[in-house]
Amino acid sequence: MEPQQATPMIEAIGLSKFYRDFAAIRDVSFSIPAGQVVAFLGPNGAGKSTTMKILTGYLAPSAGTARIAGLDVVADRIAAAARLGYLPENGPLYPDMTPLSLLRFFGQARGLDGERLRKRIDEVVARCALGSVIEKSIRKLSKGYRQRVGMAQVLLHEPDVLIMDEPTTGLDPNQIREVRRTIREMAANRTILLSTHILQEVEAVADRVILISRGRVVFDGTPAEMQTGHATLDDAFAAFTEGGACAPAAAS
Repeated sequence: MEPQQATPMIEAIGLSKFYRDFAAIRDVSFSIPAGQVVAFLGPNGAGKSTTMKILTGYLAPSAGTARIAGLDVVADRIAAAARLGYLPENGPLYPDMTPLSLLRFFGQARGLDGERLRKRIDEVVARCALGSVIEKSIRKLSKGYRQRVGMAQVLLHEPDVLIMDEPTTGLDPNQIREVRRTIREMAANRTILLSTHILQEVEAVADRVILISRGRVVFDGTPAEMQTGHATLDDAFAAFTEGGACAPAAAS
């Protein structure tokens, strides 16, 4: 008898999204097992954000199926969301709240309360190094700290899967290093899909690269395999994407 295959934690099966005659993505398929950190690359407008919004249930596909931990994100939206943490680019925060009040609010929305909620807040505050700003207004925090607040919020309910869209955009070098360190630590017991256009990020944190161009997957493999035959990852990226953006920016 053949051994049973573990359920993939993230699955895209023939995903397409059409806006009248325009295809933002077309027949996108990949499968990500537990414990893997995958960089999702592509030029602006190639379909990265569209794919991620479908995977997280924020956008319905025109065709195909998206699953999180084996759960269809359309048919089993609530159950899939319970297994998922999603950090969109420039994720919305309530600027008049403090990190503490925001974490309490989202924790209660996720069904946490009492000692369980207090324990989880303490854990994510420590993980994301928010102790020094926990009672400050989010409005007054630096972009780096606001990004940490966003990461704490998505970790609060202990999701198995993290999907992050450009998590280091706009951060300074020290803040980028801290976010990458946090991602590596989180990867010990989670599956992570990380959208980025920063190739140094790929080398720093990713086990695997999925590259999308013109709304289709054009490469799926390790960073080393992607670079084969090219001097740098930048050269490989240019070759796979024909050197530039592949669709209008609105596609993502």
